[in-house]
Amino acid sequence: MSEKRDRLAERRARLVAQAAAQRRALARDMERWHMPLALADQGLAALRYIRIHPQWLIVPVVLLAVLRPRRVGKWLGSGWVSWRVMRRLLGG
Repeated sequence: MSEKRDRLAERRARLVAQAAAQRRALARDMERWHMPLALADQGLAALRYIRIHPQWLIVPVVLLAVLRPRRVGKWLGSGWVSWRVMRRLLGG
């Protein structure tokens, strides 16, 4: 019985050490993704905010209309396409 217990204890120790090594390797590999994922998260948060508060899309359009009236049509067309793409991506 003692021999079986010793084998199990050794196996457990090996598995614990192996799991610790795998956790360290995973943390090391995921470190390079930290900044890109944080940036993507911020972008998604901005899209969610705009989806909840669409009135903030009006402010840049009005500023463009006041500052550059000739280019408003082009910007409105791009904005409309962007709005439709965003709505599809967010499932709205």
